[in-house]
Amino acid sequence: MASAVLKVAVAGLSRCSRLTLLRAHSMTAPLHQGIPGSLWKLGRLNHIAIAVPDMEKATALYRDVLGATVSDKVPLPEHGVYTVFVELGNTKLELLHPLGEKSPIAGFLQKNKSGGMHHICIEVDDINAAIADLKAKNIRTLSAEPRIGAHGKPVMFLHPKDCDGVLVELEEA
Repeated sequence: MASAVLKVAVAGLSRCSRLTLLRAHSMTAPLHQGIPGSLWKLGRLNHIAIAVPDMEKATALYRDVLGATVSDKVPLPEHGVYTVFVELGNTKLELLHPLGEKSPIAGFLQKNKSGGMHHICIEVDDINAAIADLKAKNIRTLSAEPRIGAHGKPVMFLHPKDCDGVLVELEEA
């Protein structure tokens, strides 16, 4: 009924007025009408990871000099790293140090002797949906399947060459 009334009202208007009215009417409908919405949602920044050549020195900097709360050093053999988390209130810093010679952090520190930013971690509400969608958009992942990360949740790393040179870790919230 409303559609028929709109057609009658539009017929009596000038071309310019008709376009304005039709444009205003079409704006009330979602722009993505007929296009399925994303099955996953990007969340908050979980942490920024920093590779450090000396874990004790780095931990002391954040704890003793800057006054931050830091976690204990935890080995993650499946990822080849030791981790320490620095609490910042709105996010965390993850300090990374190699665990074994095959650690990806060992290779990073060979190229960056003083250490430096290694990756950013962003939460997603559904990691499997995010991975499927990103792969369909030609974003490469660094492993075939998600692995359990430092927080005990599934994680996936995205190839830095597909993310403007940044290693991005997705973590299921």
